[in-house]
Amino acid sequence: MTTFQITLKNCAFYARHGVFEQETSLGQRFFVDVVMDIEAGDALVSDDVEQTVHYGLAYELVEKIMTGSRRNLIETLANDVALALAAWSPQIRRVEVAIRKPSAPIPGILDYVEVRVEHRA
Repeated sequence: MTTFQITLKNCAFYARHGVFEQETSLGQRFFVDVVMDIEAGDALVSDDVEQTVHYGLAYELVEKIMTGSRRNLIETLANDVALALAAWSPQIRRVEVAIRKPSAPIPGILDYVEVRVEHRA
């Protein structure tokens, strides 16, 4: 079986996820990376978009989840994205989702907090 990867890198969304009240009322930026291992089928030879995972539609699904229902934990949010992508296309054999939260409400100096979730179909 031949596979290939599709990566969506550093997708930015404004959303209201978090445990604290100010996170849900003010919202903040989140950055998402998605790596999908795709079962190739005929896509690599046919050059037909219908034979592959359309990454524009995958982005729209990620956006819908990120800006949709609120979650307390970015762990849960990353899992929601991974499960939704795997359910959406049977060609996705593995999906890894990383969510970064640059404005994490902790008293320290850091670039961001990141959570990664991996799901295998």
